[in-house]
Amino acid sequence: MKNPVIWRMLLVVAAISILSAVSRAEVLKIVVNDTIQPITEEYISRAIDEAQRRNDQAVLIEINTPGGLLESTRHIIEKITTSPVPVIIYVTPSGSRAASAGFFILESADIAAMAPGTNTGAAHPVILGGTKVDDVMKEKMENDAAALMRSVASRRGRNVEVAESTVRQSKSFTEQEALSQHLIEYVASSEEDLFRQMQGKNFKRFNGQEVALKLSGQPLSPFGMTLKERILSYLMDPNLAFILLAIGALALYAEFNHPGAVVPGTVGIVFILVAAFALNLLPTRFAALVLILGAFALFAAEAKFASHGVLTIGGIVLLTLGGLLLVDSPIPEMRVHLLTALAVSIPLGLITAFLMTLALKARRNKTVTGVEGLIGETGIAQTGLSPRGKIFVHGELWDATSSVEVSAGQSVIVRRVDGLLLQVEPLPATRPAPLPAVSG
Repeated sequence: MKNPVIWRMLLVVAAISILSAVSRAEVLKIVVNDTIQPITEEYISRAIDEAQRRNDQAVLIEINTPGGLLESTRHIIEKITTSPVPVIIYVTPSGSRAASAGFFILESADIAAMAPGTNTGAAHPVILGGTKVDDVMKEKMENDAAALMRSVASRRGRNVEVAESTVRQSKSFTEQEALSQHLIEYVASSEEDLFRQMQGKNFKRFNGQEVALKLSGQPLSPFGMTLKERILSYLMDPNLAFILLAIGALALYAEFNHPGAVVPGTVGIVFILVAAFALNLLPTRFAALVLILGAFALFAAEAKFASHGVLTIGGIVLLTLGGLLLVDSPIPEMRVHLLTALAVSIPLGLITAFLMTLALKARRNKTVTGVEGLIGETGIAQTGLSPRGKIFVHGELWDATSSVEVSAGQSVIVRRVDGLLLQVEPLPATRPAPLPAVSG
C-alpha cells in the first residue's frame, strides 16, 4: 500500500463507527393499554418498523388489554412473527391482563413474560354483538381460532395443548400457572428484573433460529403514539362515537328548525363526520343507524301529533337500542354501555321533542309583524269609504277600499292587503244581550 497511514486511519474510523452503532443499540418500548383494534395494530406495526430502522436490540411491548378484534389481532401476530427484531411481550403492571386477543398476541412473542398479580387466557372467540348462530358456524369459528393458537404456540415451543384450551374451554391462568404450564418464559416484577433473568439465555425465533439477548443495563427508548393515533384512539371508544353522533344529529335538527343560524349546522356536520370516521374503523351495525333515524322521526311526530308523550318514549327506546347495537364488538369494552345509551337518549329525546314543538307552534301562529300582521285587525274609518278612503289601524293612517259603503268613524276589519291598499269590511254591529224576563 502506498499510504498505510491513511488506511489505518480509515480502519480506526470504521471501527469507531461500528462500536458507536453497537453502543447506541437500545430496547424500544411501547405501552398498549387499550383494546385491540386498528389503531393498536398501526401503533405496534409502526414501532416494530422503527426498531428495525434503528437496528435496536429488541422491542418491548408492555400490554394490558381485555381483548379486541380478531382481524386486528391476526395482523399484529403477522407483524410480530415476521419481525427481524425480537419482540418481548410483558403483561404489566400488577392487576393487568392479556385476555382473549391479548393472549394470542402474548403467545406470538419471541419472549412472553408477566408481572406478579396478572392473568391471561379466555381466548374463546365471541360472536359479534352476541348474535346467535348455528352450531356449525360456531364450530367453524372455534376451530379457526384454535388452529391459529396451535400454529403460534408450536412455533414458539410453548405448551400447545394448554394454549388451545383457552380457546376451546375459555381457560384463564395466573402468572404462576402460565409459567408452570409453559405458556410464558418469565415472571418478573420489573423491566430490569426481566432483562436480568433473560441475560444470555437462548430462545427460539419464529424461523427456528436460536438467539440470545443481553439487555441488562441497556437503555429503554420509549416510543409513543403520534397525535393522529392518540386522537383516533380516543375516537375508537364506542361511547364517545355514539355521543358525537347524537349531538351532531341534534345540532342539525336545530339548524333545520332555525335556518340561517349556521353554528348548529356547522357543529352538526363536524360531529357527525367525526363519528362516521370512528364508526368506519369499528364493526358497526348499519341497522342500528336505522333505529337512530327512526328515533328522530318519532321525536318529530310527537310535536305534530298530540300523543301525550307516547311517541317520545318510543323514540327514546329506539335511540337507546340503536346505541346499544351500534358497535358489533366481541367484548363489552368495545360496545356502547347501557348507562351511556340512557344518559344520551333520555335528555336528547326530551330536548328534541321540545324544540320541534316550539318550531311547529311558531309556524302555526299568525304573523303579527309587517304588512301581513294587519290582516284581521280592526280600525276606524277616518273618512267615508265609497268605496275608497282613509282608515286608522295599528297607529297608522292607511288607504283603504270597501265593497260596502262605510261612514266616517265606523269600525272596520282588514281582510286583505294589496301593496299599500287595504281591503276592509264594516265591523258587524253587536246586538245587545236580551234582558232576562221578569215574572210578575
